[in-house]
Amino acid sequence: MNINIEHLFTIKSEQEFRRLVLDVFRFQATNNPIYGQYVQSLKIDIEAIEQIEQIPFLPVEFFKSFEIITNNQNTKDPHSFTSSGTTGQITSKHFVSDSSIYQKSYLKAFELFYGNITDYCILALLPSYLEREGSSLVYMADDLIKKSKHHQSGFYLHNYDELILTLQQLQDKKQKTILLGVTYALLDVVEQFPLFRGGSNLIVMETGGMKGKRKEMIREELHSILCEGFGVKSIHSEYGMTELLSQAYSKGDGIFTTPPWIKILIRDTNDPFSYLPAGRTGGINIIDLANIYSCSFIATQDLGKTNPNNSFEVLGRFDNSDIRGCNLLVQ
Repeated sequence: MNINIEHLFTIKSEQEFRRLVLDVFRFQATNNPIYGQYVQSLKIDIEAIEQIEQIPFLPVEFFKSFEIITNNQNTKDPHSFTSSGTTGQITSKHFVSDSSIYQKSYLKAFELFYGNITDYCILALLPSYLEREGSSLVYMADDLIKKSKHHQSGFYLHNYDELILTLQQLQDKKQKTILLGVTYALLDVVEQFPLFRGGSNLIVMETGGMKGKRKEMIREELHSILCEGFGVKSIHSEYGMTELLSQAYSKGDGIFTTPPWIKILIRDTNDPFSYLPAGRTGGINIIDLANIYSCSFIATQDLGKTNPNNSFEVLGRFDNSDIRGCNLLVQ
């Protein structure tokens, strides 16, 4: 079965999405050895699956122990992404056989939520990610920085004074700017530069959490501090992880929206094969069709809930699960 990659990013309706999901499921259950074995272990007849709610989701922990890739993949600029983790933790690896699909996914999602990348100056404050190898977030940020074509776009590590100077220059020129920062580093900035105030052209986007650098905070408190510190009305957030090739975005209040090729389902914590209605808290399952050559059906260790308008919220993590990923705040 051949899957048209372009089709994945041009979905126009829920019906079209569901049709594609079933095609991708059968493709991966047949051609992905690890996912195929998992499906077989559950005694599931591939051809009997007619609804996306019947599809088994692969526990995200499998990415720590196995190469989750399909056999008849199209190899084009292969890449291996590695999750963050504290000392002694086993990290996840996502083997991406075609990096152009990742590029297409994050660029189309960015344009969907924020418009043309060339309208922005992109500043990336990602110390924990820059200090290790294999970060998919750094890969994305680096490409967005290049695609912005703005001479002041770039990465920042611990040079907060230079960052503030650049932000001030950009605000003086009324240049639309996105500051993408790991959460604890953004807090460091506002503490060290309490007099800085941004303007209406500045978007502050937090991601990555505290990384063990600071005590976890509830979202409302964190965003209140960052809003006051940067002089903005709301804090945006990015939700993604090493095992995915797509992102969801929040423009405030921790309410995330996905691009059309992603769907969030909330599983019952007492029955992983049952799903909960909007407003009920459970485990987050993600369908990411951009994961065409790995696995598009991931059961995460995140807790959350969906809303009636198909947006969703991240409410924490299961007990004893690794503290990693993007925007995993304690609620």
